[in-house]
Amino acid sequence: MVGEGVRKVITVRFFAGARAAAGVTEEQLPAGQDLTQLIKELGAAHGDALSRVLLSASFLVDGLAWHDRRAPLPSGATVDVLPPFAGG
Repeated sequence: MVGEGVRKVITVRFFAGARAAAGVTEEQLPAGQDLTQLIKELGAAHGDALSRVLLSASFLVDGLAWHDRRAPLPSGATVDVLPPFAGG
């Protein structure tokens, strides 16, 4: 069947302090979750430092601000994790 064997994933990209806390620039995770679930999974995988960053981070999904943390993330999406930035 067409499409079988194609793994449905989302790509998570970490920026600035989120990248430092995660220890990676990006990773791929299975699709089919919402942002709340993703945040829990990332915190469990990367520890307390990233969990603290995620509390105040903003999230872009395919370049758009994602405010509804319960809305399902689309398969194939790119999620950018943006911690608060200092400066101006």
